[in-house]
Amino acid sequence: MATKEYVSAWEKLSDIQKKVASWDEGPLLVLAGPGSGKTRVLTCRIARILDSTSNKNFRIIGLTFTNKAADEMRSRVLTLVTGQEARLFLGTFHSFCADVLRQHGTHLGINPNFKIYAQDSELQSVLDAVIDKAKKKFDFITDLDKKTMPIIQNLKMNLIPLDQCSNVFKDKDLGRRMGVIYAGYDSELASQNALDFNSLIFKTHDLFIQFPAFAKRYQSVYPYICVDEFQDTNFAQYSLLRAFTGDVYKNIFIVADDDQIIYQWNGASHKRLEEFTKDYDPTMIQLPMNYRCPPEIITLANNIISHNFLRTSNKKPLLASQSKKNKDSVRLLSGFPDFDAEVNGVAKDIRKLHSEHLGTVVILGRNRRLLEGADGALQTEGLPAVISQRRNEFESSPFVWLHSLLKLANDRQDQKSLEAICGSFAQLCEINIDPEYVVTLAKAANRDYLQYWLKLAIKNSEHDVLSKEIITKASLYLGEGRDFQSFSTIALTWFEQIISSRQEAVNDPTMEPFARYHEDRHVWTELSHEILQSLGQNVTLEAFLQELQMHSKEPAPKQNTVVLMTIHNAKGKEFDHVYIIGLVEDELPSFQSIKKGANSPEMEEERRNCFVAITRTIKTLTLSYANQYRGWTKKPSRFLYEMGLLDK
Repeated sequence: MATKEYVSAWEKLSDIQKKVASWDEGPLLVLAGPGSGKTRVLTCRIARILDSTSNKNFRIIGLTFTNKAADEMRSRVLTLVTGQEARLFLGTFHSFCADVLRQHGTHLGINPNFKIYAQDSELQSVLDAVIDKAKKKFDFITDLDKKTMPIIQNLKMNLIPLDQCSNVFKDKDLGRRMGVIYAGYDSELASQNALDFNSLIFKTHDLFIQFPAFAKRYQSVYPYICVDEFQDTNFAQYSLLRAFTGDVYKNIFIVADDDQIIYQWNGASHKRLEEFTKDYDPTMIQLPMNYRCPPEIITLANNIISHNFLRTSNKKPLLASQSKKNKDSVRLLSGFPDFDAEVNGVAKDIRKLHSEHLGTVVILGRNRRLLEGADGALQTEGLPAVISQRRNEFESSPFVWLHSLLKLANDRQDQKSLEAICGSFAQLCEINIDPEYVVTLAKAANRDYLQYWLKLAIKNSEHDVLSKEIITKASLYLGEGRDFQSFSTIALTWFEQIISSRQEAVNDPTMEPFARYHEDRHVWTELSHEILQSLGQNVTLEAFLQELQMHSKEPAPKQNTVVLMTIHNAKGKEFDHVYIIGLVEDELPSFQSIKKGANSPEMEEERRNCFVAITRTIKTLTLSYANQYRGWTKKPSRFLYEMGLLDK
């Protein structure tokens, strides 16, 4: 049922936005510039279809690239239309693939309760084990091959099957080595009942190709498919879409902007839009109006992006919806002798202009090294700051314990989770249980690790009422059943009981086991809510854990804190006050792109990076550069000249 929020949102759409949101069937390509209201348009379209077909059973699928974007879209749709949650899947490509493989992966030999390895350390551990085994069989495999993870992931992103691996390399020696390593890596993941991110896409594509009946089934379940940020798709993701839709099913609605392709290193390419146009022959509608940025910034954006050639030939320039001009909307800070002086100057500028609203300020840099310098300068000025970065795991002992206990309940022979449980529980309750002892007893009795850990924990908690109570609950809800939601709620209450008895330790951030506890609790609560909203209240433990593993555990920044992030991480976000530092040759554009040449695809991507960075701005944009970085003299970025901020 449509809500008053839906009526209000629809009325606020422009005529061209309503045309897009009213699109019903057939392939459509929406070229939507930054700040064009594409999320509003996309969610209004989904809500309109759901509301107008409330008596139907089909579902709508919306795919995007970050969980944050998917969660935002889902929240908006559920605000616009009620009672249709079960008919909607909004998630990342990886979430969709995980869901497919849980249901049908057994046809490829994949256990439904597979683990997802998201950390580099986990993947490197797999590769190290492969190399150590291979060295014993092949004299041409050495420890140097432990550095081949980027090659493995590139093979997966290009959907290279195991039997063709050796033949794709011009270097025959490398091909021979990778033939062994690639097969070993896949086998080792399988032995650990695990998949990495690229394997999720690879295996789902493989499933649809080997068993086209499954693709047809998904076509009937999801007659409407929407893809946001389509320009970021790599070869594997686009091939997955092709396998999903086949040659007949073409009811696909994509939103893209070829001026915001900044993930070339992950396989994104301007060619993807050409392929889509060729394969689907879509209608194209452009949304050039920018509702975010001041007109001065729209001028800069049009100036710089006009120097790129790898873009849609009839692409319209951005239009500014705001007419009021402000001479302070754009500032260029220059004349700094070196980078230290630059970031110190930026920090002083932020303190002078924004000390009352630091939470509205972001500092963007091409790389983390620049951000670390700016972070140090902000700290010197006494300004709270945080560098935004993905965090794959919980860090406080309570949530390490809870997360690991759920993982062991899902895979009861998971020794890594058992070890984490023993270590974190000892910190929480001072009850020490040797994981090796648990493994020995469990194997001798042919029982699982969770059962024996619970047995030993109960025995050792006789004189600790709180500990005994939580172990009893764990035995009931996880040992005998799989009611992880009830147990999680009980565990959160238990954590608070521990805190109330050890308040001094909890409030001291240097004290283990409670460092970052409050951050982790907030993240756990938010992610649990999002996952249950996405997958439903009856979500299985294996699905919950798989989805949880694909989400970042990074906490939201504290209030009145300056956020620092790379340009790549800033994509899709917006901020009142944007500072971009390090605008010199060899930084933005990067040294590597300069080596490739002024007209290279790499240089065009660097220009798109700058375009993306400046269009994050809602109110003010401040750019800066210095004369020296790490002792080397640098020239101002060519992009400053292209934008018209410096005269040649």
